[in-house]
Amino acid sequence: MIYGYARVSTKKQDLAYQFDRLQKAGCDQIIHEKKSGKDTAGRPELLRLLANLQPGDNLLATVSDRVARDPLDLVLILREVENAGARLRLLDEPFIDTTFDFADMAAYFKGWLGRVDRLRILQNTANGRAMAKAKGVKFGRKPKLSPRQRIQVIERKARGEPYAQIARSFGVSESTINRIRPVESGCSLSPVFGHDGVVPECCENFKKV
Repeated sequence: MIYGYARVSTKKQDLAYQFDRLQKAGCDQIIHEKKSGKDTAGRPELLRLLANLQPGDNLLATVSDRVARDPLDLVLILREVENAGARLRLLDEPFIDTTFDFADMAAYFKGWLGRVDRLRILQNTANGRAMAKAKGVKFGRKPKLSPRQRIQVIERKARGEPYAQIARSFGVSESTINRIRPVESGCSLSPVFGHDGVVPECCENFKKV
């Protein structure tokens, strides 16, 4: 039996390339999951596949980090495959093959390089975010309503219009409408709604900024 194993870390990522490579390699069955590769314990499909391997089976994947990101995990998986009398082969890294001498060493070295590269990417990302924050760049989700729309919400709430009706008109939830309110101090809306100078009808004490 020739098994293929494909993995991506998030639901938004695509498995198409891995499927294509594994199918062309002649896999009888492709096991796939969308889970992080940082440890084996969090990947039930891989654990089930390893437990079901029989002597003479072949397990294929495209590259080592699809099987495991941690170098020690990768070596342990290789040994588990060998102990089952099966073979593990990586299509895009042919030097990692359990039928070769020193496959464990090659797997550990490749896994270690992958870990170093991942740590470098994480550090570069953190540095980039820190620099962007220092320059005033804001992160997070875009507000569901514009400043003018939020002011309209305040006015309609002040007139006693039902929250559900307001929410439907803007295409948002009632909880979003409920969270929109003027700043208590001095009834000034400028910290909430920006600096566009729009004066809501419901607040006579609003001051343009």
